[in-house]
Amino acid sequence: MNSKSGLVSIITPVYNAERFLKKTIESVLNQSYQNWEWLLVNDCSNDISVRIIQEFAQEDSRIQLVNLSKNSGAAVARNKGLELARGRYISFIDSDDVWEYCKLEKQLAFMQEKALYFTYTNFSLIDESGETLKETVDLPERLDYNGLLKNTAIACSTVMIDREKIGDFRMPLVRKGQDTATWLMLMRERKIEAYALNEVLNHYRQVSGSISSNKLSALKRTWYTYRHLEKLPLYQCIYYYSHYVFQAIKRRL
Repeated sequence: MNSKSGLVSIITPVYNAERFLKKTIESVLNQSYQNWEWLLVNDCSNDISVRIIQEFAQEDSRIQLVNLSKNSGAAVARNKGLELARGRYISFIDSDDVWEYCKLEKQLAFMQEKALYFTYTNFSLIDESGETLKETVDLPERLDYNGLLKNTAIACSTVMIDREKIGDFRMPLVRKGQDTATWLMLMRERKIEAYALNEVLNHYRQVSGSISSNKLSALKRTWYTYRHLEKLPLYQCIYYYSHYVFQAIKRRL
């Protein structure tokens, strides 16, 4: 892979994100680590998201607007970003989340000092106005394939992956839950583990009506991931799913 050493490629799917997009962009622009490129993949938004991105891109050449020809979902958008990314390191941020100013710097140093392939950080939960709902969550120090099946604790906006060590990858083409499905795929196929930097470096926004805020939808898509994507036998599905439900409830208490 001909990726630039030290360059972090940030990938964001964008669909009708005008309400919170400026805050997200500002949190990336304010990063203490500045060696990054940002691929914002517009999934046929019909609000002013594109205009917002264009305004910032005119001021900073590291920001790249990528337009999809048809609405295809977050997996296709992220995969387009992965296809175009030039960096050795891959990070994701959702269009309504907010990073701490030192997120990239601290996470990259953590990975390099410990020679890690795949890391995630702690995060807070915030509401639509940015008020804190929960200051921190209880995260395991590391997760392997079986551990992630029991505890889907890795938030997409906290992930950083070293593609030079893991190799190139794409997300499964499912409309929902493609991030967890990707972590499971990488752990299963490439026999790797993910390690936590236990600092709150992302603020995960809970938006009413969003996919992530719909608890029933989350339950259904996790079962689908276990049964149909990972093709676990029924008894294993029940075993891991029961652990997943317990941990999901615990994180929000």
